[in-house]
Amino acid sequence: MSKQEKEAGKAPAQQDKEKEAGKIPANEPEAQQPQQETLPQEEKPGEEGSLPEVIQLKREEFLEVKNHIAGLEKERDEMKALAQRVQADFDNFRRRNATVMTDCREEGLRSCIKELLPVLDNFDRAMESAKGVQNDWLEGVRLVQRQLMETLGKCGLKEIPAEGMFDPNLHEAVMQEAAEGAESGAILAVFQKGYQVNDRIIRHSMVKVAQ
Repeated sequence: MSKQEKEAGKAPAQQDKEKEAGKIPANEPEAQQPQQETLPQEEKPGEEGSLPEVIQLKREEFLEVKNHIAGLEKERDEMKALAQRVQADFDNFRRRNATVMTDCREEGLRSCIKELLPVLDNFDRAMESAKGVQNDWLEGVRLVQRQLMETLGKCGLKEIPAEGMFDPNLHEAVMQEAAEGAESGAILAVFQKGYQVNDRIIRHSMVKVAQ
C-alpha cells in the first residue's frame, strides 16, 4: 500500500489530531457552501405598484362614480354648515350666559346692600341724637359707621344727594310745605337718605319740598 493510500485511509479523528499538531495546515480552504439563489418576489395583486395608471370605465360606471362624489361633497357641505351653526349657537349661549351671570351677581349685591340700609339708618339716628357728645364709646361707633360705609362704597354704594331741586328720578316727596324765599320744588328737609349701587337706585330719598 502506498503512502497516499495510507493517508487517505486515516480516520477522521486521526486527521483532526494531526491538524491540531500542525501536520496539516490550518489555513487550508474548507469546502465552499453552495449559494442559495434569490428569486425575485412577485407583486401581490392589489398593491399600489400593480395598479394601472389609467382605468377605463363605461359611461354608466363613470356616471355612478361622479354621482357618488357629488353626494359626498354635498354631505361634506351640510356637515360644515351644521358645525358652523353649532359654533355660532354656542358663542351666543356663552355671551348670554356671561350677561346673565353678571346681572345675577349685581342683583344679589344690590339685594344684600338693601338689607343693610336699616342698619345705616340706625347709625345715622344714633349720631344725630349724640350731637355735641364726645366720648371714646361714641367715637368707636363713628369709626364703625365710617368703616362700614367705606366697605359698602367699594361694592358700589353711593348716597343720593338731596340738595337743591326735587328730582322725581332720585327723590320721593312725602311732604309739601309753603316756605318763604324758597322756590317751588326746592328740597327743604330729608327724612330718609336714598342710595344707589352702580348707578342703580335701590332706595329713593324721602324729602320735604316747597310748594
